[in-house]
Amino acid sequence: MRTCMIVGAGKGGQALLNILRETNMMNVIAIVDCNLDAAGIQIAREAGIAVYSDWKVVLTRFEIDVIIEATGNEAVFEEIRDKREKHTVLIPGSVANIVLNLIEEKEILIDTLQHQSKQQEIILDSTHDGMIAINVDEEVTLFNRSAEKITGIRKAQARGKLIGSLMASSMLPRVLSSGQPEVNQEQLLPNGRKIITTRIPMFDEEGKRIGALAVFKDMTAIEEMAQEVTNLKSIQSMLEAIIQSSDEAISVVDGDGKGLMINPAYTRLTGLERDEVIGKPATTDISEGESMHMRVLRTRKPVRGAQMKVGPSKREVVVNVSPVIVDGRLKGSVGVIHDISELHSLNNQLQRARQIIRTLEAKYSFEDIIGNSEEMTFSIQQAKLAASTPATVLLRGESGTGKELFAHAIHNASDRKYNKFVRVNCAAISESLFESELFGYEEGAFSGAKQGGKRGLFEEANGGSIFLDEIGEISLTTQVKLLRVLQEREIVRVGGSKPISINVRVIAATNAKLEKRIMDGSFREDLYYRLNRLPIQIAPLKQRKEDIAALANHLITKINQDYGRNVEGITPAAAEYLKEYDWPGNVREFENVLGRIVIHMDSSESMIDLAHIPSLLSEQKDAEILSVERTPEKTLSQLVDEFEKKTISQTLELYDGNKTATARALGVSLRNLYYKMEKHDIEKSSMQ
Repeated sequence: MRTCMIVGAGKGGQALLNILRETNMMNVIAIVDCNLDAAGIQIAREAGIAVYSDWKVVLTRFEIDVIIEATGNEAVFEEIRDKREKHTVLIPGSVANIVLNLIEEKEILIDTLQHQSKQQEIILDSTHDGMIAINVDEEVTLFNRSAEKITGIRKAQARGKLIGSLMASSMLPRVLSSGQPEVNQEQLLPNGRKIITTRIPMFDEEGKRIGALAVFKDMTAIEEMAQEVTNLKSIQSMLEAIIQSSDEAISVVDGDGKGLMINPAYTRLTGLERDEVIGKPATTDISEGESMHMRVLRTRKPVRGAQMKVGPSKREVVVNVSPVIVDGRLKGSVGVIHDISELHSLNNQLQRARQIIRTLEAKYSFEDIIGNSEEMTFSIQQAKLAASTPATVLLRGESGTGKELFAHAIHNASDRKYNKFVRVNCAAISESLFESELFGYEEGAFSGAKQGGKRGLFEEANGGSIFLDEIGEISLTTQVKLLRVLQEREIVRVGGSKPISINVRVIAATNAKLEKRIMDGSFREDLYYRLNRLPIQIAPLKQRKEDIAALANHLITKINQDYGRNVEGITPAAAEYLKEYDWPGNVREFENVLGRIVIHMDSSESMIDLAHIPSLLSEQKDAEILSVERTPEKTLSQLVDEFEKKTISQTLELYDGNKTATARALGVSLRNLYYKMEKHDIEKSSMQ
């Protein structure tokens, strides 16, 4: 849980402290105010939270994730902003004022609702009709004053009692059980009075039975009112009073789809006032989508969970609409509207947070691998199969083909995706440090060893995956230890003797011919067979040129984000030209060329065309000219040796015989350069 410090213990800080304690959203470890008698300080002390008069002291003593500045003082806010750690989130004092206002509004709303509840009780008690309601347990939940007069049973005595214990002749349990209404039924009460009653079951919005209601009149009252006609307007007023008190947005239309009634929540949600809706077609409030009122009026069937956009601001909502049917005749429909735009916003923020978390370790998924060629499709299928197993994977392919991309995708598609993904470039770590980096070391293992020792990369990746790139470059000594890890699932730190069990999925990659390395003794055969459990060959770009157009569009999107450009894509002619080149540097070279093209394009140009592409084919021909001329009298091995000798000699001459510079230019180790010079009998006298 994140640690939090509140600066300012006034009304705003006190409100925030109470909320954070009630919701347990963050661990408030300190509250700061220069006035140690403030109300918020007293609450913090009672809760066992440390109090301070200076926030700087807190920053030196604790690791703070979130600071809430609740003083409202701009100078304090700016000073905290300058002093805080980069990872610490600073929330301004305006938030405290907002929270305080919300709490005050909540209290006002509660008082309003309580007042409205009392008003509703007064209304129900004022009616001449007796009303009795029960819940699903047959307990009385409503017993108005007219019911008290007609039945002779006191209201206080009836509330919460079983209806059967009060009135054995009550048919409300029967209506509750059957779910069927009973209209204008005669009934004899225990006190001898006859009543005319209508009993109806009650359901919630989901259609679940929640109780039953009886509305009844004394026969004498009915005789007095026999000539009177029901006042529809008064009934509508009561209905409006109920609807107006709801926090859910409600709209009612008549049988012709014309607006009859809306409540304030509807206006707040849609932005439409009464005069824009009442008497207008039901389609008036629809920005995008079909009117559910009209569908219900057409089909006479309810609709639930329909998504659409309403009002001028196009708010995203979910609508539930039910028909109003009286005596078999369709009188209209009632709709309840739920705002989901905020939910979408929160969901988008959550997805963004997950994406950010993912980029901290394994960045890519299979969706990031572009290619529909047969070769790439087969490689992706193999990788997805590998992701579903814990087996060691060996990714093989030329440099720049996307081996690391596959490693990320395999991890993110496996059951280890929520654990660590550790990347290791075996060629980038010196041999002297490689073993301690991989397996860690104990205290005192060597001069300069950290006190207490250090965890290695395998321990860091425990429970997750480790990606060993350029696996063919590790020394024979390290190969022996790596073989033990794969066989025994345990490591031994440098300078230690105690084995440490680990659960790590190994994904290795190489562009070297490991079989040839085995033949010359630089790679262990037993390690090769351990690594080669699930080999995946990734084809070079020259073998899957049908992917170039799709790959170009994908890379252009990435390049646009990197350089702030707005290139839309590549023309068919340009795509065909790019297919004629063999791309020895594979996708890495392809991305480099596209990046150069986009940088040099005019800002008004939106498509890469032939004119933008450098002469790649001439470069390819120049490379072919540099190759050694073949003759039928020479074998391939002889041709390779001849070219290697010629290249080394020319490079030595270029660098005046400097071995170190020559090895760096050729991309080989100094030891390897000596070996090749001796092999080809290159004169050492030509060097310094």
